[in-house]
Amino acid sequence: MSDYPPVELGTAAAGRRPLARWKADLALLGITLIWGATFVIVKRALADVSTLLFLALRFMLAGAALAMAARGLRVSGRLVAASLQVGAALFAGYVLQTAGLRFTTPSKSAFITGFSVVLVPLFAAAALRRFVGWGPVAGVAAAMGGLYLLTLPAGASGVNRGDLLTLGCAAAFALHILLIGRHSGRVPASGLAAGQVLVAAALSGASLPWGPVFLRPSSTLILAIVITALLATALAFLVQTWAQQYTTPTHTALIFTMEPVFALLTSWLVMGETFSGRAWGGAALILVGILIAELSPRLSMKPPASGQHPLK
Repeated sequence: MSDYPPVELGTAAAGRRPLARWKADLALLGITLIWGATFVIVKRALADVSTLLFLALRFMLAGAALAMAARGLRVSGRLVAASLQVGAALFAGYVLQTAGLRFTTPSKSAFITGFSVVLVPLFAAAALRRFVGWGPVAGVAAAMGGLYLLTLPAGASGVNRGDLLTLGCAAAFALHILLIGRHSGRVPASGLAAGQVLVAAALSGASLPWGPVFLRPSSTLILAIVITALLATALAFLVQTWAQQYTTPTHTALIFTMEPVFALLTSWLVMGETFSGRAWGGAALILVGILIAELSPRLSMKPPASGQHPLK
């Protein structure tokens, strides 16, 4: 989570291949639906497994699948270094997001995670010591107002620990975006996709002694591990790598902003979650802020590598 800016591709390819572009947009919409639905799936699975153990199992299975897809690829020192950096940020984001899901609702987690897209231009401006532009500033202001309405429905006492953990997750995923941008083009995308997931799996396993560990095997847990590892991680990365060859950045950005909407719908359908009018207004403001930040002119910086997304 929530969601990463697309590759800055030209529109020429998309214009020459309209049918391929439609297929690509539908493929991106499909994986966005998967990402949105996983918030509910993970929320339910956490009743049967500890956070770090769940992540270790998810990342090990996804890493194995991606490693098979990237088999034969030459492993260089640069790829290892990039994988360590990006994988550490990915691990931090998922730990905070998954831990936060224990205390907040799936839909709130999805909307707050999406705030990472808004944080990217601010972090980039701080790193480059440049003014980010009024578009991203407006996006941040709208999203901050939305966060206030969504996470504080009953005043200051309404915020919970899960909301704060998920906000930290958004910051970690924003850093992950910037690290992907730094290494994109320097290492193979398939190698970095596999490498970062394997690093996240190793960090999850190494962290097990530092937290509570419990496992209660159930069909819900097994289904969650399979879906999040093979569909929401391995397959999603590979599909996005293919799809973004044919669609435009604007289309991709608009599609990705549907993730929290899908999370809200699945949470309502599966868990019966309801929103107050104030919370609906907050969710809408966050979505508007993300759109403003995504579609406004960005800093002159290299975009993330194709196939990279935080989610789910």
